Amino acid sequence: MSPDLAPAFERAADLLRRTDTIAVSCHIKPDGDALGSAIGFARAAAAAGKEVVVSFGEPYELPRYFSMLPMDLVIPPGEFPARPEVMVVFDAGDLARLGSLAENASAAGTLIVIDHHVTNQGFGDINLIDGSAAASAILAHELLELLDWPIDEQAALGLLLALVTDTGRFQYSNTSARAFYVAAALVDAGAHPEQIGQMVYENAPFGFLAVAGAVQQRAQLEEELSLVWSELRVDDLTDAGVDPVESEGLIDYIRIAREADVAVLLTETAEGTKASLRSRATIDVGTLAASFGGGGHARAAGFTAEGPAAEVIEDVKEYLREL
Repeated sequence: MSPDLAPAFERAADLLRRTDTIAVSCHIKPDGDALGSAIGFARAAAAAGKEVVVSFGEPYELPRYFSMLPMDLVIPPGEFPARPEVMVVFDAGDLARLGSLAENASAAGTLIVIDHHVTNQGFGDINLIDGSAAASAILAHELLELLDWPIDEQAALGLLLALVTDTGRFQYSNTSARAFYVAAALVDAGAHPEQIGQMVYENAPFGFLAVAGAVQQRAQLEEELSLVWSELRVDDLTDAGVDPVESEGLIDYIRIAREADVAVLLTETAEGTKASLRSRATIDVGTLAASFGGGGHARAAGFTAEGPAAEVIEDVKEYLREL
């Protein structure tokens, strides 16, 4: 762990050793790092004799690949403790990212925030925030090592899922020796990487192929801006019989264009147009997203804006022109 964070880790560990009940959460619409870290940590806490539950704010739905994880500790947000004695939050850059569980977090006796977003200013009573960590799972693992709580096969699988997805299978620029050290420890604890590869990256309904094809056909290259972008429409999903939660990862189908440093996928949602952003090396899309009210990392970020996709992409282009 970072030496600067050592006192905060010690405070968190001391509190967690003394408490009997722990409520664990993560950001809404959780990705692999958010829920994988939460479940991995919760499994270890339960093995250490703690009474623990896990949840996340509405919409209470998950991509199919989470079915590989043990869900026995996961409860609907309506059943989450209203005033938890100790609440541990994973991978949420700010309080609003907890959705309906933000009220529970505000009412918690002690709130521990574990996150790796550089934009996180710290909204907990104890903040374990390290922007140099490739995933929140790394911080979760470091805390569990300090606690000396047992990490069984299922806990290790959750944490490894978190690490694999947030490093893009260890090919993003955030991949470090620290990430490989944690990955090795998790495999040694019983996690099977092939389970993650098959369930996350090789597991989609047949209709997904049509959806991916539609997104690729709409792809536009703005070479002068080093930008490739496309749009995912509601009709793409309904016509193919694909649930929106199954559409994660579509941006990877356009970001491979070598002519562009930045990739943007615009998705129609009930809240507006969701923009998923990726960058190869040069442009900080985390800062780009923050300028539109979103957030994330330098190489992967996102935001949601009002207005149609055509307007949102023009705003993104204008931002890129001014760099």
